[in-house]
Amino acid sequence: MEAKFFRFLKLVGVGYKARTEHEGRELFLKLGYSHEVQFTAPPGVRVFCFKPNIICCIGIDRDRVHQFAGAVRICKLHEKYKGKGLSYLEEPRPRLRAW
Repeated sequence: MEAKFFRFLKLVGVGYKARTEHEGRELFLKLGYSHEVQFTAPPGVRVFCFKPNIICCIGIDRDRVHQFAGAVRICKLHEKYKGKGLSYLEEPRPRLRAW
């Protein structure tokens, strides 16, 4: 499979981990819940974990890759104050203003 489009996600938080199985078809996330969150990648999309906190979604269809990355990101949104959660790697960290 020739990968043209990719999206990186970053896990920030103590104990947050990701792992993949079945050649990038399944993604398992530990996000502080009582159970692991499991995602199955759609056809044409593969998921890889470079480190336990960095996830890479790659594929040949831009819409499927971005839609899958968005679905993964929704399960633990980026917290505004502490910065914990799932965010895109390119996304800037929100900063608080000191009035």
